[in-house]
Amino acid sequence: MCLNKRFIYKILSALGSLLLLYACANIAAPTGGLYDVDPPKVVKASPDFDALNNSRTKIEIIFDENIKIEKPMEKVIIAPPQQKFPVIKAQGPKVIVELEDELKPNTTYTIDFTDAIVDFNEGNTLENFSYSFSTGDHLDTLAVSGIVLNADNLEPTQGIYVGVHSNLNDSAFTQLPFERISRTDSRGRFTIKGIAEGKYKVYALNDLNRSYTYDNPQEAIAFLDSILIPSSESAVRNDTVFKDSITIDTILNIKYTRFIPDDLLLKSFESGFARQYLQKHERSMPHKLDLFFAAPTQPAEFRLLEPIATSDKWYVKENSITNDSVSIWITDSLIYKADTVKLIVDYLRTDTLNNHVLNTDTLSFTIRGGQKKKSEPKKKKEGEEDKEPIRHLAIKNNVQSTHEIYNSLFLEFEQPIANFDSSEIKLQHEVDSTFNPIEYTLLPDSLNERRYRIEHRWEPGEKYKLLIDSAAFVSEYGLHNNKLEQVFTVKKLELYGNLMFIISGLPEGKTAYVELLDAQDKPFRKVRVLNNEALFMDLNPSKIYARLFIDENEDGEWTTGDYDLKRMPETVYYNPKWYEIRAFTNHEESWNINERPFDKQKPLDITKNKPEEKKKRNRNEEDREKRSSNSSTNPSMNFGGGSTGGMQQIGRR
Repeated sequence: MCLNKRFIYKILSALGSLLLLYACANIAAPTGGLYDVDPPKVVKASPDFDALNNSRTKIEIIFDENIKIEKPMEKVIIAPPQQKFPVIKAQGPKVIVELEDELKPNTTYTIDFTDAIVDFNEGNTLENFSYSFSTGDHLDTLAVSGIVLNADNLEPTQGIYVGVHSNLNDSAFTQLPFERISRTDSRGRFTIKGIAEGKYKVYALNDLNRSYTYDNPQEAIAFLDSILIPSSESAVRNDTVFKDSITIDTILNIKYTRFIPDDLLLKSFESGFARQYLQKHERSMPHKLDLFFAAPTQPAEFRLLEPIATSDKWYVKENSITNDSVSIWITDSLIYKADTVKLIVDYLRTDTLNNHVLNTDTLSFTIRGGQKKKSEPKKKKEGEEDKEPIRHLAIKNNVQSTHEIYNSLFLEFEQPIANFDSSEIKLQHEVDSTFNPIEYTLLPDSLNERRYRIEHRWEPGEKYKLLIDSAAFVSEYGLHNNKLEQVFTVKKLELYGNLMFIISGLPEGKTAYVELLDAQDKPFRKVRVLNNEALFMDLNPSKIYARLFIDENEDGEWTTGDYDLKRMPETVYYNPKWYEIRAFTNHEESWNINERPFDKQKPLDITKNKPEEKKKRNRNEEDREKRSSNSSTNPSMNFGGGSTGGMQQIGRR
């Protein structure tokens, strides 16, 4: 009997040890309770929410936990707009707002905190929170909402003010501050709250000086021609309650008040205004004078003051492509050998009223760094002949071994050309291993007299040679070119793809253009829409995007808006798809430009101002997943075992 007891004791001791080991192998850290995943809740406010006849400028809102305010100057919007920015601060569980401007009588004040208020510890955001009071006996509660997009590229316009005027005169936007305002979020969306009944005009303004008026032509703006009449209606929306992340529990019908209009679309633009003035002038070489302007401008006029010119043909003028600089090549040696050259220059300058007025300056040009002294020649060895190094006229060109079928040839010289011999410029085509001369067209550039274009209709897959004999071109300063000989092969058609858009939804009788875009949203090819078709030939294989603009003034370019002329920017549409151009393939695509609303058209791939996706963080769910993961990666001890396109014919145009 005693032996049996001792045996049972040993068995129980062994089992106890095993259970102890099991417990030790599964020790878990204490959770410390559930995380706070709820946003702060309002306890009370002083003055009360929607208080009437209020005269206090200090507002206190108390929450059920400590809070903080993120980016108050950016996120907190106060209407009517304040000239002096108010004090906005968090103090424990309290938000304090102190208005610095004097309160207006019989006015509804709205403080829209948007998503600025978060709890101090976990950062849970209180979304769409606003506070209102009235200095009169009535509270205005109407609202309008919508979206602002950049007119030229349909990017969401972030951080731009949107405001309303009950004064319907066009001058209100330029002379009076907004009555009610909001500011767009990362998606370009806005809601203007606390609006009274009545008629309004709505505007957007990138306010550079916090005047809340369009008083600077460099500010981006948007406006609508139509008049708004805000209103409200009863509506019902569906809210879904989930049992878990997948299973639906209940679908609730929630009644609410819908404020309309809630689908406003404004397209922001800059007028293209830039302050014009002469930035600098310099003489980088004895025979070259340069004028640099702050912005593109009308070509400057000039006349020589010193030294006296013996002929009117003492220079060659060269404007930059963007018309913001002018180079003056002096061809008269008596002038460019002078230490100082003086010009009288007439150009447009912006005055304090932002008007472009004619300005006249007398400019003095001296050689930068002074005239360089010629270095002493090296002593020659006995019997050694004098050898001056020959300097040739440098030529830049775009000739490469493989040439695009749609490209012309370009020649650009370092100095203006005085004369050239076209018989010494030869373009040859290889036939049966022999290069034979062919006809071509040589055209000077309209802006740059140092640049020439050689045009010819290239045959795909064929080999050509450009041959320019020595001294074919002679510059104004006596330099001549060295011999140039380059062979190139035009790409075969099999290396290209073609793309045709069949377009629907175009406004009747309007001219339109389609532009192809690269992955950076930069246009690289443009064609006019003819008979609702846009055909692009000879495209290199690549991933491309497309947009279309309505050419209202038929100048072949997208044109911005002008508020003074009440001219809207030309309408732009984006194709929501992207296309993979394949070699030796014809692509035909249908495109209804009105199939999607404007804010849904631009592909996200090329959208630069991507919306900020806010993901609500559930710390409790994260903690459960973490503990579950730890449990699976550290399995408990047990005794039962375990497991650890085809080519279609498209005519060339």
